[in-house]
Amino acid sequence: MGIADKAKNAAEELAGKAKEAIGNATDNKDLENEGKTDQTKADVKNAGENIKDAFKK
Repeated sequence: MGIADKAKNAAEELAGKAKEAIGNATDNKDLENEGKTDQTKADVKNAGENIKDAFKK
């Protein structure tokens, strides 16, 4: 996967952080948890990207 996929992962992580912050500020636990889930998904995808990059070298 390339730079576009890494950018999507970064955007997903940023959106997750925003959701978490808004959920925390508004005391909306569902939105806060959704943000945390989005961040976790992005982290897992980034880890997969790093593994793929390591094998390409």
